[in-house]
Amino acid sequence: MKTILVVEDDKNQRLLYKQELENEGYNVITAKDGVEGVKMVNNYMPDLIVMDIIMPKMDGLESMGKILSKHGKIPVIINTAFTCYKVSFLSWQADAYIIKSSDLKELKNKMKELLENKE
Repeated sequence: MKTILVVEDDKNQRLLYKQELENEGYNVITAKDGVEGVKMVNNYMPDLIVMDIIMPKMDGLESMGKILSKHGKIPVIINTAFTCYKVSFLSWQADAYIIKSSDLKELKNKMKELLENKE
């Protein structure tokens, strides 16, 4: 079973993602901000990370940089409501950039693709 780390500051969205992704057969761990996300990666070594950008304590781009500098092989999907960060060179480290939607089909499809390519 693949482990997915969801780093999202909105509690309701974290719960939605956890439930939806567990229904897809993934083991899901969550973090409420970038600092907690970095700790979770060090403790659990997930197979894939879904990362929001705008979060308290440490934003998603900074935490993604810290994670990838230590664990460069973990696929990262930036999942944010903001399109403006797509042009930021910091976001280019991510394997995918998906705009948040109530329909998680695009996110789930990209996760499946990245996990298959990782094997």
